[in-house]
Amino acid sequence: MSRGIWTLVLCLGVLVETAIAGRPLTIDDADPVDPGLFELEGGVGYHKDSGCKHWDFPLGLTYGLFQGVEGGIGFGGQIDKRSEWLEDNRDRTRVRENGIGDLGLGVKWQFFGETAWCPRQALVPSVKFPTADEDKGLGSGETDYDLTWVASKSLSERLGAHVNAGYSWIGEPEGERMGDVVHGGLALDFQLLAALQWVGEVYAERELTGGEEPAVLGQIGLRWGVSDTLIVDCAAGARISGEAPDFMATVGLTWSFGFADNGKNK
Repeated sequence: MSRGIWTLVLCLGVLVETAIAGRPLTIDDADPVDPGLFELEGGVGYHKDSGCKHWDFPLGLTYGLFQGVEGGIGFGGQIDKRSEWLEDNRDRTRVRENGIGDLGLGVKWQFFGETAWCPRQALVPSVKFPTADEDKGLGSGETDYDLTWVASKSLSERLGAHVNAGYSWIGEPEGERMGDVVHGGLALDFQLLAALQWVGEVYAERELTGGEEPAVLGQIGLRWGVSDTLIVDCAAGARISGEAPDFMATVGLTWSFGFADNGKNK
C-alpha cells in the first residue's frame, strides 16, 4: 500500500472511528448524542486499489456526556491483502495480514446552535493511539491528532447539508516522512421516505509535504430506520482524483440506548 493511501486510511480511522457519527459517510454532522444516551456503531468497510484490498471492521461507542457534548471511542479489526516487492526488487508477492486496528478517542462539542441564517457548529478533537501492528503494515506505530470543524444546516424539511474542515497532525515513523494532512468535504442527506434517507458526500484530503495532488473521493448511500433505536446503513464510492482507493464500500448499523428521556429509548 502506498504512503498516500496509508495516510488516507489513517485519517479515515480518526474521523470515522473516533468521531463516531454520520455513518455510512466520512463527513460528520454537528449533532452530539443526547445526554445519557449511548450510540453503538458497527460495520464492515472495504477499500480497493490496484495493489491492495483492505477490509475494516470498525466498532465505536459514543455517549452523551451533557447537553451539547459527547465522548466517543473507536476500535476494530482489519484484513489487508496487498502486493509487495521482494527484497531483490525483481518480483512481487502477495501478502495477507490481519489484526486489530488503532484505538481512537474523541469529543464533539456543539458550541453554536442553528439559526435562520447560520448552521449549527461543532468542534471535534480526537487522537489515534497506535494499537495496530506496525510490523504487519497495519498501522504507522505512531500517535496522530486531529481537530475538525463541523457545520450542519437544515435546508428544508427533508434536505440537510454538512460541511467539515480539519487538520491532522500525523506522527512520523522512524525513517519515514509523513506530512500533516488537511481534509474536508460536503455531505447531503435527503429524506426519501419516513424511514429511508439518501446520503451522499464528496471528501478530500491533502498531505502537506511531497507536493502530491489532493485525494478526492465521492460516496453515496442509504440509511434505513428499522426502529426508533436502530438504523441500518450502506454506501459505496470511488476515487474522483488523486492517490486514493479506486473503490470503497461499507455496510453497518447504529443502535441507540441509554437513559435519555427523548422518546428514543423504549
